[in-house]
Parts: sequence; C-alpha cells; structure tokens
Amino acid sequence: MRAILHVDMDAFYASVEQRDDPRLRGKPVAVGGASRRGVVLAASYEARPFGVRSAMPMARAIRLCPQLVVVPPHFDQYAAASEQVFEVFHTFTPEVEGLSLDEAFLDVTRSQALLGAPLEQARAIKARIREKTQLSASVGLAEVKFAAKIASELSKPDGLLEVPRGQVREFLAPLPASRLWGVGPRTDEQLKSLGLRKIGDVARADRAFLEAQLGSVGPWLHDLADGIDPRAVEPDVEAKSIGAEETFEDDLEGEELLPFLHQQALRVAARLRRAGVRARSVHLKVKYADFRIATRQETLPEPTDDGAEIYRIAARLLERVEARPIRLTGVHAGELGARPPQLGLFDEEAKKRERLNRSLDEIARKFGPDAVLPADVLEKKR
Repeated sequence: MRAILHVDMDAFYASVEQRDDPRLRGKPVAVGGASRRGVVLAASYEARPFGVRSAMPMARAIRLCPQLVVVPPHFDQYAAASEQVFEVFHTFTPEVEGLSLDEAFLDVTRSQALLGAPLEQARAIKARIREKTQLSASVGLAEVKFAAKIASELSKPDGLLEVPRGQVREFLAPLPASRLWGVGPRTDEQLKSLGLRKIGDVARADRAFLEAQLGSVGPWLHDLADGIDPRAVEPDVEAKSIGAEETFEDDLEGEELLPFLHQQALRVAARLRRAGVRARSVHLKVKYADFRIATRQETLPEPTDDGAEIYRIAARLLERVEARPIRLTGVHAGELGARPPQLGLFDEEAKKRERLNRSLDEIARKFGPDAVLPADVLEKKR
C-alpha cells in the first residue's frame, strides 16, 4: 500500500520573519502591504486568534488586531528557506511533488527498506527541517493524497498525524463536507441544502444523485468522501507544466492581486529550478467572483526559470484580462525543457548571472537567507 506524506510549513512567511528578527517573536505578525489597499499574505499564529488570515485586506486586519506588526514581504528569504526544505525532502525520496514554496507531497513507499517505516520517516523529516531551518512543519501521513493533506491541516501547528491503514473513510467521515477538495462556499451551500453536512454524509449519498445535483463534480466528491483518491505523487521533472494557484477568501482587484502573482511566480520558479527545467511559456489564470475563468498566455523568446521574469510577464498578462473582482489567480509555466548544460559562447552577461546566482544560493544554504541581501531588501528590513 502507498505511503504518502503531506508536509506543510507552519505560517511560512511569518515564521521566516520571526526567525530572522527576534523582535517579532511572540507577537502578532502579518506579512503584506501596509498601504490602504494592501493585503495579508501570511499571518503568524499569534495573530490568528484575532481573526487575521491570509488574503484579508490589511486595513481590516489592523482593525481586528490593533497591535498587529505589519512586515513587508521578503521573497528572496522565503525562496532560500524553501530550497533548504526541499533539499531535506529529496534526501528521503525522489518522488516529491511541490505544491508551493512551503508545501509538498512525498511518496515514501519505496523508501522504507532504506529509511524505515513511513511514520519514522515523517518524524525524521520534521526534525531535519527544524535542524536545518529553525522552522516547524506539520505532516500528515495516509495512503491517499487527499487524506494526507487533511491530516497535516488537523495537526497544525508543528504536528504529525497518521491515518491508520484501511481507515481513510472512517477518518474522513466526521469532518465537515467543506473540507473536500473542490468544495467552496457555493458548493458547500448546495451540499447543505441537500442535507449533506459531513464528509460521511457525502460518502453515504447515492452517486447518481450527486451527479444529478452537482454535475461532474458529484462523483468526484463521492469518491473522495469514500477514501478513493488514486492520484499519484507527480515529481516536478515529469510534469508537462508547473504552476501555483490560490483562492482568496475575499475577492480582490487590480494592484491588490500583484503580491499574490509575485509569490506564485516565485513558487513556480523555485520548482522549475528544483526540477532542472526551464519554461518557454507563461500562463495566467483568473477566476472571477461569478466563477467565470479567463486565461492569458505569452511565449518567451528564451526559456526561463527566473521568478522575477515570470512575475513581470504575469503582471503584464493581468492587464489583458477584464478588471473585475477576482477570487483566484494562478501562474503556470509550460513548454518545459531541460536546463541547458552550458550557455551560449557569446552570452557572457547571462553566464555572469548564472555564476552569481549559484554563488548566492550556496551562501544562503550555508549561512542563511540574510547572509547576502540586495540593497532594496536590506533597506526594507531597517
């Protein structure tokens, strides 16, 4: 039977800020823009009892928690910490499917002969992440991806929860139906109107009835509720495209979306580099408040794995979609190809950038993300 881990770093952006600035430890912290139109990218656990959460307008967060400490995002530091975390993952298994900078699925089924039982590996991964980054992670262990993800969510913060083998259906049954993948506020209301409030209710419902009421999503939700999730962990190197998406709790517009596009672009770039590939195209996906989806795409003259370039393109693509309230954005990289072993003979400037980036990555791995900082980032930290 498969053994799948879902590893999720705890309040990642805020935790990195608290780790790197001792003055923030123990205080309610929100990472994001401090302007009137700023949004919360991440909230520390000290801020969450006040109702502060990601994607919330910063002005509202400050009203809920007047003592909130607002910190501008430092994406270079998050990317450096993410690289360290994923290095830990790959010491246990090559079957790593990164979902974002701070979250991944790991299939450790074939690692057991060398590294021990899945639960032992999960404990070792948590310990090694803390040793290497001084950050905590929550881990869920199950035989299917969906249950592993829910287990990690239930174990937060800094927890570990194993779903016993053969008991996925029983584990899921008492949980709210809103925890099923694909169930947003609208679908949750539909399920409640049908008397289906728990995952167990969905599992016991007639499959054909769910399809008649919910369309094609009905059988999918029935399978999940029944503990059926055959999807395999897909390592990045085997993917046809690499992307990152986020659904906002409050609809956003215009410049409010840019920080989220930025972090999504950095997630995608980090995964490209981990997989040793570059992308020839960048895709933007938006889902409006009325659930209508729009996509835009741009083909690049040269393949890239650079987060700044992917973000510039995504921001440019955003200008080409209709300006209306948006509930989801996604940045995707396509037309993947192996990273070239050597740059062109006459591309000396690109060679210099490659050497510089390799050096900075190595320094960050050895001495931490604050060892070398760009001038503008250093100015923000003062």
